[in-house]
Amino acid sequence: MIFFATSALYMNDIVEQEALNAGGTDIRTVSGGVEFATDLAGAYRFCLWSRTSTRLLLGLFEDEDIRSADELYEASVLIPWENWITPEQTFAVSETVKNCSYLRNSHFGAIRLKDAIVDRIREKFDDQRPQVDKENCDVMFHLHVDGDHVSWYVDFSGKGLYKRGYRLEQTDAVLSEYLAASVLFRSDWRKAMEREEQVPVLLDPFCGAGTLAIEAALWATDQAPGLVTARRFAFFDLPIHDPDLWEDLVDETLAKGVLGRQKNVKIHAWDIDPRAIEMAKDNAKTAQVDQFIDFQVKDFTKITKEDVPEGIGYVVTDPPYGVRMASEERPLEMLYRVIGRQFNSLFGGWHIAILCGQQELLSFVDMKPDRTNTVNNGGIPCQIAHYYVFSDDERQAMIDRAIQKKAERLAQPLSDGAQMAYNRLKKNLDRIVPIMEKQGVTCYRIYDADMPEYSAAIDLYENKYISLQEYAAPSTIDVDDALKRLNELIDATERATGIERDMIFVKQRTQQRGDNQYEKLGQGSKFYLVNENGSRYMVNFTDYLDTGLFLDHRPIRAEIASMAEGKRFLNLFCYTGSATVQAAKGNALSTVSVDASATYLDWAVKNMELNGYTQMNHFFYKSDCIQYLYDTYDRFDLIFCDPPTFSNSKGRDSFDVDRDQVKLIKACMMHLDPKGTLIFSCNYRKFKLDESLLEEYDIENITPRTIGEDFERDQKIHYCFLIKFRSMAKKAPVKTGRKLVLKKSEQK
Repeated sequence: MIFFATSALYMNDIVEQEALNAGGTDIRTVSGGVEFATDLAGAYRFCLWSRTSTRLLLGLFEDEDIRSADELYEASVLIPWENWITPEQTFAVSETVKNCSYLRNSHFGAIRLKDAIVDRIREKFDDQRPQVDKENCDVMFHLHVDGDHVSWYVDFSGKGLYKRGYRLEQTDAVLSEYLAASVLFRSDWRKAMEREEQVPVLLDPFCGAGTLAIEAALWATDQAPGLVTARRFAFFDLPIHDPDLWEDLVDETLAKGVLGRQKNVKIHAWDIDPRAIEMAKDNAKTAQVDQFIDFQVKDFTKITKEDVPEGIGYVVTDPPYGVRMASEERPLEMLYRVIGRQFNSLFGGWHIAILCGQQELLSFVDMKPDRTNTVNNGGIPCQIAHYYVFSDDERQAMIDRAIQKKAERLAQPLSDGAQMAYNRLKKNLDRIVPIMEKQGVTCYRIYDADMPEYSAAIDLYENKYISLQEYAAPSTIDVDDALKRLNELIDATERATGIERDMIFVKQRTQQRGDNQYEKLGQGSKFYLVNENGSRYMVNFTDYLDTGLFLDHRPIRAEIASMAEGKRFLNLFCYTGSATVQAAKGNALSTVSVDASATYLDWAVKNMELNGYTQMNHFFYKSDCIQYLYDTYDRFDLIFCDPPTFSNSKGRDSFDVDRDQVKLIKACMMHLDPKGTLIFSCNYRKFKLDESLLEEYDIENITPRTIGEDFERDQKIHYCFLIKFRSMAKKAPVKTGRKLVLKKSEQK
């Protein structure tokens, strides 16, 4: 017999293993699950022991050449349905349809199959027919259509194979049984349990209703998931059911469970919510594993060493990661920082597995995962991050080795080239550092292609991190020579700044066109906090071309802060919202931030939240900025517009700042209050303001005062202008453009 086990996304390999354990052969992953061959006993075992599959179907027939709904009916009516159902029984039909041109409505396929079953049974039983019962049928049939390929199944297990029946109550954030089992399967705890004679200690410090702990207890004590509570499988009503064989397998399974319950199992489950702990206790009691789990009300963020279970163990947990779980008193970013700090300080030698639906939150844990897995939780892609926390002895040994390795490296003389780069860096630092310290600046540029042989920009952040962006070498330069020079520059940077080598982040900076400048380069999702002008920002040194903070705009942002009080502020092409943060700091009446990138707009929101600006008068819109200007009619007292040099967007022509500056600036001025100011900036090195704008508006070139001392070697790093309307007596009527209401769907 051929069976099909349905599986959630990213779990097929686990279901394959379960099919193998049940005695399956010819196992293969197909769309939506796993197909395998086995006998009736193997199918029973699968239903008893599968922890992650959602349903088991028995294959009846298949046809690879069905091209219309009529052909589907004709093929279906030939199947001997009388072998599976009688007129006295009820039935229902479910369906999955994809890549099928003749079934525009998937439900129509189920209707055609239902008609075929009824017509066949009426023919075989003197016009008697079974009734359809969608809620509580005796037999469920399933139709699967993939293009011309059609398969017919009968439901063998029944709906919700993963539903153990022990969860009487649950908290708001629900973790399904099969997902909990899959997280445990991926964990080092499960691997250690199979490798060692004793069941290792397990802790879930955010247990909620106890699903992870209960599933772990069932697994550790060899309790079959299919027998946790009394349940009626669909195969009980199928004619192929063998009650004697089933009873023999149940007895065999129960006997294994009796032995399993004699194991020494230590599972700890904590939660800050007493109500959740009471739910978890009741659920564990229903599952008959309450004696293996120590439930306690504990706030993980406040535990001490005395709270940690004895010995070396494993943590498998699902901390809150949904927006509804955050609060002003306990924001998620802060929670994950504390989680990382607690693990690092209290759980030396432990293995940690954290399930999280917001990957960026894991960056706040401040630990590097050994590996990750992807799972799907109710349509939310989630990451399981696996960590090992080094013990104090292991950590000290690593520190000692790193110190020794660094000492050996620093004891080696620099090459002639590296020495030359070192001398230049020291000279720059001697000049720049006192100036920056006097100004209270902690993020600034210390080198910008000062020597042609070492073409790179080097930025120092918080005297802790280096962003070294190498400019792409000309094609005439040998690749090995270019790599040698880069390594020499890294050596020189380490010596000159004293920054740890693993905090020197290196990227190659090439000429970017269009949306390429926004493409993600990596998947590290590691963010660091930096300071500027009394505000904090999140920066990322690895995943994007830029870090999230344009250092050359530091004086412009300071100017915005000084001009913003009581103003309605608009930030176009807002990037990560650093200018918006400064406007809010300067007591702007309201702020609006617009960008076409959802990634950067989310980043902007987080930067504002990081500084406490969460009031209702701060708005964020994902929109093409030019389209936004033409689709809205709001007025602003202060506008900051910093467009890219060039960009492409779907649905409109390409943008070129030199070519389209007049159109863009006039569109901005349509939204500017008569007494307001537009700050226009761009980084196109050959930019020249169109003379027609000088005739229409009062324009002041403030570029020199917006270039800090750390960028004074490059006066073309950007251009910046203050643009205002001429006096009312001279000013021409301002065109307001078409008057359209802002799309609420674009408000974030």
